[in-house]
Parts: sequence; C-alpha cells; structure tokens
Amino acid sequence: MASADLTADEFGAAVAAVTSAFGDPTRRDIYLFVRAAPDGVKAAEIAEHFELHPNVARHHLEKLAGGGYLDVELARHSSAGRPSKRYRAAATDTHLSFPPRRDDLLATLLARALERLPVDEARVLAEEVGYEYGRAIASRMEPTEGHRSVKAAVASVADALTAHGFAAHTGREGKSLTLVAEHCPFGEAAQRWPHVLCAVDTGMVKGMLEGLYGETSPRITESRPDGGDHCVTRV
Repeated sequence: MASADLTADEFGAAVAAVTSAFGDPTRRDIYLFVRAAPDGVKAAEIAEHFELHPNVARHHLEKLAGGGYLDVELARHSSAGRPSKRYRAAATDTHLSFPPRRDDLLATLLARALERLPVDEARVLAEEVGYEYGRAIASRMEPTEGHRSVKAAVASVADALTAHGFAAHTGREGKSLTLVAEHCPFGEAAQRWPHVLCAVDTGMVKGMLEGLYGETSPRITESRPDGGDHCVTRV
C-alpha cells in the first residue's frame, strides 16, 4: 500500500511506530547489532560495544522489545540471583513493513460473527481474545513478572500498542496512569462494533500489564466511537 493511500491518522500511526522504535540513531545501530548476532546479546555486551552505561543500554533494548522488534529470553544460572536476559531479533521483520497492514477485513469478520451473540457474551469473548494476545506479547517482551513498576509496565504497553498501529502514549488522570491511543488500527469496524473491538483493546492492555507487572483493572474512559478525540484507557 502506498503512503498516498493512507489517511492522515494511519500515516501518523505508522510514523509514530517507526519513530518510537528507531528515532534514536544509537537505537538503530543497536538493533542492527542484535540482528547480526545469531545467539543474541546481553545488555552488558551492548553497553561495552557502544560505550554506554548499562542502564542506558538496557533502556534501548527494552524499547525495542516493547515495540516487538526484539524477543527476550532468560538465562538461568545455577547460583542464586536474578536471571540475566538475552535479547534476540524477533523471528520475522513484519513490524518493519511500512505502513502497517490494515486489519479492517478481519476485524469486520470478527465483529460480524460476534454480533450474533448477546452483547455481554460477545464483549467477554472479545476481551478474552485480546487478553490472550496481550499475554503472548508480554511473554516476548519481558518473561518475568513482579519486578517492574506499574509506570514502566504502562510505558512498555504504550510502545507495544504503537507498534501495532495505535500511536499510543502514556498520560495521567488524577492519580491514575492512562494509555492514550491517537489511532485505531481497526478502522471503520471499530465505529460500527465498538462494544466488541474496544473490548479487544481492553483485553490486550490487561494481558500485557498482567504479564509485565501483575493484575490490574484497566478500563476505557474515553473512546472515538463515543465521540472522544482519542481512546483513553485508565490503569
């Protein structure tokens, strides 16, 4: 699909996804370095090779993992202590396609199929599908639980949502953290069947947060189908 075929929102979402992951020149070089390492790398290797502080190297790697460009594995040790992480390039480079593929057809098929169910049942099923997908994403980003702060977990979820076409960023509503999505990759289908597809979004966020941090209760407080400027999920 050429960029001329994109709406302004779709083009913005595609640019946001690429910029979030590769806007930093050092991060681009780190990704290429990891991609060329068949056995993957550790943060310490990145820090040494690029002459970075270990925390800076880890930040770049986590940012790439959050966007789905790197997978994370745990290297278990025989001695006590926290397992070390090894980062590998994701199995496919589908995230690097530009612009992201539109999923309107599949979203419409899902919504039409679930439309035949009672609304509450359809919503529950859609959220379950999103939750399972979110957990799968989280397992590739960060396979350990219970050590992240909720703020760091929400930031990683925003990166992952951006990579999936949501153009998401973090925010605040009072004392609560929020995820603000400026674009919906489900397109017109979300406008026609918001109770289904918004439930998929909620499930994805819930699944990713549970995998990265622990159990939370995210809820959508503003959505485009309801007339909002953005879709906002409160955590």
